[in-house]
Amino acid sequence: MKVYTKKGDKGQTQLLGGSIVDKDHVKLECYGTIDELNSFIGNIYDQDLKEFHKEILLNIQNQLFNLGSVISFDGEKDKIKLPNITSKNIEMLEKAIDKMEESLPMLKNFILPSGHPTTSKCHIARTVCRRAERNLVTLSKTSEIDNLHLKYLNRLSDYLFVLSRAILKDNGGTEIEWQKD
Repeated sequence: MKVYTKKGDKGQTQLLGGSIVDKDHVKLECYGTIDELNSFIGNIYDQDLKEFHKEILLNIQNQLFNLGSVISFDGEKDKIKLPNITSKNIEMLEKAIDKMEESLPMLKNFILPSGHPTTSKCHIARTVCRRAERNLVTLSKTSEIDNLHLKYLNRLSDYLFVLSRAILKDNGGTEIEWQKD
């Protein structure tokens, strides 16, 4: 099977279920950003990290793929069964955040998104995650969405922030505080 189909050469594509939409459709923007986020998460996964982080990141990548599939579905065919985000996925992120925060100092100021190459990658992923969340809010204005999807992306951005801090600490780095003047 060839990778290219030439079906999208005129600026349209097919949603999961068969509907044809323009490539700037809000659903594509939404699941395209989730795909971009998944790629950034993969880049973080490929760094020299503790196994605990790698396990969580791999789980996140699978959940993002599931989320993208659900969003790409047009709802036209009832027989299509898709995996979905559950409250357990959100709880997993919360537990990982709690575990990392146990060894981190309390934040007293805003910190700059820098300090170590992998830390910076986490911050990039965090900002893409926030964009995915905003896109999902936009989609919710024209389509019904599962609130767990928003909750998952919101918690994921929190996780990525805490992960950036944990990785910085693991690598002996120092957080750079925001200087107001």
